[in-house]
Amino acid sequence: MNTVKRSKGLNLPPWPKKSLPFLIKEFGPTVFLAILLGTCLDLYFVGKNLYMFPKRPFPEIFSFNIGFTFIALPILVLVFINMMNRVTKWGKVGIILFLSLLMPTMERLSELFGLFEHASEWKHIYSFFGYLVFLSLIFVFYRVTNKEH
Repeated sequence: MNTVKRSKGLNLPPWPKKSLPFLIKEFGPTVFLAILLGTCLDLYFVGKNLYMFPKRPFPEIFSFNIGFTFIALPILVLVFINMMNRVTKWGKVGIILFLSLLMPTMERLSELFGLFEHASEWKHIYSFFGYLVFLSLIFVFYRVTNKEH
């Protein structure tokens, strides 16, 4: 039986282990803000009939897609923050621009699957600028709430 041993020439420190309370303290406020903003924006735009979610969990109770807002959005925000913590200043700008450009494409794809519908007056450039502001705000909030880290 072969055993893999740590290379003696490898000078990398072991990964720091962070406890669950620490992770909740670090990411919890930012994820909560993302959920709150996502819910408010969805309720506003659905109320104005600018878009709707034909296929959604509990359609008789919620007018927006709670699966995206409460499950997918927090996961995406955590991945986004993790990516932003690993890059330089210009990398951060690039990630925000790339994701903002990606979201209108993802909206069109979700329209093809019948998960999302826009009103005829909606322009996808609104999504680009909306996500640009949303992602910037989320990351600035994360940085402000985690200055000591």
